Formats: sequence, C-alpha cells, structure tokens
Amino acid sequence: MTPTTAVLNFFKDIKDSDDLTRVCFTLSAAAVLLLIYLRLRAKWASPPLPPGPRGLPLLGNLLSLNPELHTYFRDLAQTHGPILKLQLGNKVGIVITLPSLAREVLKDNDVVFANRDVPVAGRIATYGGYDIVWTPYGPEWRMLRKVCVLKMLSNTTLDSVYELRRREVRKTVGYFHSRVGSPVNVGEQMFLTILNVITNMLWGGAVEGDERAGLGAEFRQIVSEMTDLLGKPNLSDFYPGLARFDLQGVGKQMTKLALRFDKMFEKLIAQRLKGSSSNGKSRDFLQYLLELKEEVDSKTPLTMIHVKALLMDMVVGGSDTSSNTVEFAMAEIMNQPDILKKAQQELEAVIGKDKIVEESDIHKLPYLQAVMKETLRLHPVLPLLVPHCPSESCTVGGYTIPKGSRIFVNVWATQRDPSIWENPLKFDPERFLSNSKWDFSGHDFNYFPFGSGRRICAGIAMAERMVMYSLGTLLHSFNWELPLGEKMDLAEKFGIVLKKKIPLVAIPTPRLSDQSQYE
Repeated sequence: MTPTTAVLNFFKDIKDSDDLTRVCFTLSAAAVLLLIYLRLRAKWASPPLPPGPRGLPLLGNLLSLNPELHTYFRDLAQTHGPILKLQLGNKVGIVITLPSLAREVLKDNDVVFANRDVPVAGRIATYGGYDIVWTPYGPEWRMLRKVCVLKMLSNTTLDSVYELRRREVRKTVGYFHSRVGSPVNVGEQMFLTILNVITNMLWGGAVEGDERAGLGAEFRQIVSEMTDLLGKPNLSDFYPGLARFDLQGVGKQMTKLALRFDKMFEKLIAQRLKGSSSNGKSRDFLQYLLELKEEVDSKTPLTMIHVKALLMDMVVGGSDTSSNTVEFAMAEIMNQPDILKKAQQELEAVIGKDKIVEESDIHKLPYLQAVMKETLRLHPVLPLLVPHCPSESCTVGGYTIPKGSRIFVNVWATQRDPSIWENPLKFDPERFLSNSKWDFSGHDFNYFPFGSGRRICAGIAMAERMVMYSLGTLLHSFNWELPLGEKMDLAEKFGIVLKKKIPLVAIPTPRLSDQSQYE
C-alpha cells in the first residue's frame, strides 16, 4: 500500500463530523508544537548573551552606573569576566577588556562593528552626525575620511605647515618665559597652543596678544564641557522615546555649546563666500572644503553641513586630546625626578643647550618617545574608545552580541592589566625602550591607545608631532616644579576624553644658556 492510499483510507474511516473535527484539531496542535519546537531549537542553538550583573525591571543596570565608567567597567569585569552585558534601559551594552576579544571586534569583525552608536549629544554637536566620528560606515564616511586624511592630516600636509606649528610653540615658550617664577596652568596653555595650530591650518586664524590667556581658558572650558556631555550617560540614549523631553538637559546644554562654535563657522564661511579668502596665503582647509563642495560630478557630494561638522571635529577633537596628553606627561615626569633628568639629558645630548628643539629632532629622541607611549598607556585619550555598534548580530568570545548594542572597549583597563604589564600602575617609559613592538598602529591589542581597524583615529600623525614637539620643547627650555606646599595629584576625570581631575599648575625656570632663545 502506498502512502497516498493509506491517507485516503484513513479519511474514509472517519464516520462523522466529530471525528473530522478531532483530526483537524490534532493536526493543528501538532503543527503548532512543531513550530514551537523549531523556534526553541534555533534559540537553543544560538550562543547565549554574555554574563553580567542583574538589573531592575525597565531600568536594567542604569541606576548602578558609576560616572567614572572606565573604573566601574574594570571592576565589573573582575566579577563577571572580560566580556559582560549591561541592560541600559532599552539598550544592551557590551563591555570588553580582553585583548583577544578586542581583536575579534576591531579586526576580525571590523566591518560588522564599523558603525557607531550615536548619542544625542554627539548628534547635536556634529549637525546630525555628519562628521568622521559618528557617520555610519559607507561611501559617505569614506569620502569624509579621505578628505581629512589626504588634505589635512597627511604627512605631506603636516610637513608643509611645520613653520606654523613652530611659531605657535615658540609663542608658548615666550609666554612661559614671561612668567618665570610664577605658577602657570600648563594644560590650559598647551590647549591654546594646539588650538592655534589647528585653527591656523583650518582657516588661518589664531588667538593673539592679550586675548591669549582669557580666550584660552574660555575655549578650553567650552570644549571640556562638550566632551563631558559626550561621555555622560543620558536617558535619551537609552530610551529614545523620551529624547524629546531631554530629562537631563544634555541636549539643551550641548545645543548651547555647539551654537558658540557654529556662529564662528558661519561667520568664517560667509567671509569666504564673499570672496575674502585666505588673504593671499596658500589655501587653507576651509578654502579647500568650500571648493570641493562645488564639485557637482562627485558621486558622494560634500555639503555645507559636512563642512561645518568637519570643522567641529578638528577644533574639538584635536585640541583637547593632545593638550591633555601633554599635561598628563608633564605631571608624570615631574612626579618622578629621575625620569625628568633622563629626558633632559637626552635632549641635551641630541640638541645641546645652545639650540632649541626642532620637530626634525623628534626621531632622535627614543626616551621621549617612550615617555609619550607610556603616558598613553596609563592615560589613553579615549579610555573606552568611541562606542562601536554592530550592524548585525554576531558572535564574540562564544557569546551572542545583538545587533544595535553599544560596545565599550575598555582600552584603559586593558593597558593596566597586571597579566599583561609588569608593575602596570607604575609610570615607567623604560618598558617601551626594551620592546619596540608597541606602536600606535592598533595591530597589537595589548596596546592600542588610538583604537584599531577602519575607525582608528585619523589624527595620529598630527597628535604624535604636536605632543612630542611640545613636550620636548617644554622639558628642554625649562625646569619645572610645583608651587611651594603643593603635592602632585594624578587623579583622572572620566569623559569620552580622559582628562586630569586637578589641572597641572607648575612654576617654570629657564635652563637654556642664551636668553634670546626664549624670544
């Protein structure tokens, strides 16, 4: 008997409608049970979510978040492991602290994790997220990165504007020399130095004369508040439906701060569009952007929103980060006189006391390079990098990482891991002299202060030059000490950009033989 015949005979044996009803019900129930089984089997076949602390209904782990997220995440990892899950309202947060897991995210699955989870504050600051930092991975982002890397941050461009950097650093030396014997705010002055370099490259502007100290403090305060808001946990990010209420006022605060820069950008752009370009000088970055914007045959056109968002990236992202690194480096060096002595001895051996530091000397100063690397090991500019966001669900470390989750890579904790680094909390540049494999390329996931993969920091070359040149000049030109009765405080303040909690205020004393070298 064939299967078809058997089925026909089965239905012939059904005597009445009750039998037919029972058969239909049985078949329907079997189909439902089969469907449930298949779904459960698929679910069981998927790896579980990472472990993590238990949260409250609706709120998840939001109420337990510590504002110092880098240390809070490190402490959680010691309990729950190197990959853990936090329920942040409607958002899933994944924290990673192990180099092998960071490699899976930033290298092995680079394309999947190449997007950002854009916070409300970031969207407001960059005209809707139309900049290098927050734009989704794709043709538009590749166009923006190409524009910046080739025309603003390439070694060729940086070489061409060395005299600009030199002029601003020499102004800072003159400023410190005019205040010899008096306390000076080191970070504030280095912020203004780097800001002047960046704005000169962007549109040929700088803060001069009597405005220097006042505007430096004001601009640094604005940028500092902006980066604080970018790193602050915000309910609007975790409950998008509440964003219009702005319950914490983050959106309102960021709008107010961003508007101050926007007015400046609008004025500069209006002047250029009226024909007042770069005053006969070579083209600056703004001029290049405005010309590029007019190219109608571009497959991915540059808009005015892009122009202003890129200017914001450069001003905010370039100034605060490098000046904070110089400030941390100076504080760590001053805290250990033997390191200060070694750095100054190297500078004297290579340059001498009758000359000033030039940027071309940097590659001859391995100990100073080790000082910069060690500073960025202990105090990475972006302690959690910029949060990544997977474009699809995937597996990392044997766990499921949901699509759209916010990925925190705790580079700060990784670079202080005692299983990787000997005496990890000690500031010891020597470790980088004995092992040359650690650099800023992001290939070694024990040490990657600028990130890794497609979204690695675009400004590494600029940062390395400015930090090394500034640090070398400050150490070569002056001796430094704390005001009488003060003790060095190396405490950090968390934000998307890490900064020194207590500003470094120090007293400079000239150490060069020729006083004209301070002019």
